[in-house]
Amino acid sequence: MRPSARRQPRCAERRESRARLTQPGAAAVSQPAYQTGAALLMAMLTVALVASLAAGALWQQWRSVEVETAERARVQSRWLLLGALDWARLILREDARSGGADHLAEPWAVPLEEARLSTFLATDKTTTLENDDSAAQTFLSGLITDLQARLNVTNLVDGNKVSEPTQQAFAKLFEQLGLPPSELSALAENLRLAQDSSADNSAAQQASLLPQRVDQLVWLGLSPRSLALLRPYITLLPVRTPVNLNTASATVLYACIPALDMAGAQRLVSARQSSHFRTLADAAALIGQGSRALNESQHSISTRFFEIQGRLRLDQSVVEERSVVQRDGLSVKTLWRERGNQGRQNSPLQ
Repeated sequence: MRPSARRQPRCAERRESRARLTQPGAAAVSQPAYQTGAALLMAMLTVALVASLAAGALWQQWRSVEVETAERARVQSRWLLLGALDWARLILREDARSGGADHLAEPWAVPLEEARLSTFLATDKTTTLENDDSAAQTFLSGLITDLQARLNVTNLVDGNKVSEPTQQAFAKLFEQLGLPPSELSALAENLRLAQDSSADNSAAQQASLLPQRVDQLVWLGLSPRSLALLRPYITLLPVRTPVNLNTASATVLYACIPALDMAGAQRLVSARQSSHFRTLADAAALIGQGSRALNESQHSISTRFFEIQGRLRLDQSVVEERSVVQRDGLSVKTLWRERGNQGRQNSPLQ
């Protein structure tokens, strides 16, 4: 057999092999397995990327909604508390219109217990609520306090010297509370230096800034413990003020009336519950021998300065506001306002 005849079958086999390789699907069968795994990994990465982008967009949208909700609640609470302040000022104005002494049986002295806002709005037929559920979940409470029922720290300095009668009153208070007299001396002297802005001596130049709030009295030498004990019995007003004998506590009455002991102060408090003091002479008659200690510069039966406290509870957030107002006749002006947010606390109004 010739060599060419033997090559023909082998050539035919090669041609058939090439034909099978060129058929559809043959290349896919020959692809390596790792290419299939890479495609699957790419698909998983794509899904993860899309999910991450979607989660980020959803979080941004949720954050925007929360910020808008908080801002809306802040604005609503601000306007509601402003309305409560105006309401309290109206009560004080109407009380001044009626005249007479200021005492604890008057409408302004009755605390407003926590009540739904919808209760107040329901009394006004002209008011329409856009969201009844919001008003039903909003609670308002408040309190008006007579600041002249306390000893005024400003009274410690008269002109450019320490006031002796006022210092004696504070000395009795410090003794009653068990506080060190050295802090009272430092308080009076530092207050005198802080008020003496015209002095050019080195001691006055090193004096503390003049406090505007009771909390700032630590600048003048009071320790935090002493300030906490004194807080219910003292105030800091822009001018000198007498103590209202109709609203002062027994401790303040004991401190501000030199000839009075604690038992006598308790008798005054019990006596005014049945009938308030209409004049200083009414109180002097009960004091007896100490009646000569009463004078209009240190004692009174009326008040010019009040503190208004408002508390608003909206859903789970609580917002409180404190304002000090000055009443002169029928004019009631706001001296300062202080606002605080308690978050989710539900503590009662202090």
